[in-house]
Amino acid sequence: MDLICFLLRFVVYALIAWIILGYVAAFGRLPWGHPIRKVYDAMSKVFEPVLAPIRRVVPPLRIGAVALDMSVIVVFLGIFILQSILCR
Repeated sequence: MDLICFLLRFVVYALIAWIILGYVAAFGRLPWGHPIRKVYDAMSKVFEPVLAPIRRVVPPLRIGAVALDMSVIVVFLGIFILQSILCR
């Protein structure tokens, strides 16, 4: 059970890191060969298969000209619910 709790915590931290790297890659306008971009792309290959089905069901939240991706929030909520059930 401790291993499952550790893995769930690791996934939360990895998702947060992936989100931050996405902002750095997008707003820093990093070239495709940059190491941060490579790490972000590698992490995207792991997280996108999980997030893509959720994106089909949960539309992005439109705030003016910006669209907030709700799939990551749904995954966070799911992980936190699992943690509250499994990791007491």
